Amino acid sequence: MDLYKAIAEMRKLSNRGECFSFAFMTFSATKRKSHGISEVRRARLAPQNRDDKHPWKDYLLYFVDLDTNETKRCYQPLLMEFNGEKLELN
Repeated sequence: MDLYKAIAEMRKLSNRGECFSFAFMTFSATKRKSHGISEVRRARLAPQNRDDKHPWKDYLLYFVDLDTNETKRCYQPLLMEFNGEKLELN
């Protein structure tokens, strides 16, 4: 599945109050390091943080992990899987 189609589907599901699963490769720009793949079993997208000063904020995807009730973020191009389907960056 195309990465941006998956993000559009995530938005639709989130707007309907439904959850989804996904996986992404972690990356810390400040530490220039990854801690491997992170899998989120139940999530909904969260609003983008307009006050975020992150240099690559346009590439961030904010989400709520419904198992921990924490708002987190990941880089859109590092999404790897959505609802069990592998993603491709086209």
